[in-house]
Amino acid sequence: MSIALAILLVCLLVALWSLNLVSLPGNWLAAGVTSGYWLLEVGEGRTAIAGEVVVLVILLAALAELVEFLAGALGATKAGGSKLAAVLALLGSIAGALTGAAVGSVLLPIPIVGTVVGALLLGALGSLMGAILGETALGRSSDESWNVGKAAFFGRLLGTLAKSMIGAVAVAVVAVAVCF
Repeated sequence: MSIALAILLVCLLVALWSLNLVSLPGNWLAAGVTSGYWLLEVGEGRTAIAGEVVVLVILLAALAELVEFLAGALGATKAGGSKLAAVLALLGSIAGALTGAAVGSVLLPIPIVGTVVGALLLGALGSLMGAILGETALGRSSDESWNVGKAAFFGRLLGTLAKSMIGAVAVAVVAVAVCF
């Protein structure tokens, strides 16, 4: 029974990890589920998780959030963007990612792939549009707004990819912990 629960845990963590791609807190949810598994002592013997693993998963989730935030913020501010542009880029990226997840699965009807590609691209595009809107609202030129928007686009894209890679490491840590 404990092996089946360990397999279920890893499958659930993979599903939660995928939420990172649509701007949802997948790493934090995975850390919560891992903590719950540990607190409830679901695993026995080989499938038990040590407290150190839980701490590591929580630290990885925090690192992933920090990296994503810094990548997006540094992208826009390095190009001279305003705080308004950064806030609108963040809101645009969330709206774009959620829309992209739905649209991507229709336009690219390959299970999971269409959703992920749509969420990543439209999330980054939403960040671009939000940054441009913020800069334009402050009276900046179209060239300045475009440069800030491009920086927000690439910052968001790289930040999401980095966050997802760190989340994948956290899932792998738990998978190894319950298997060995």
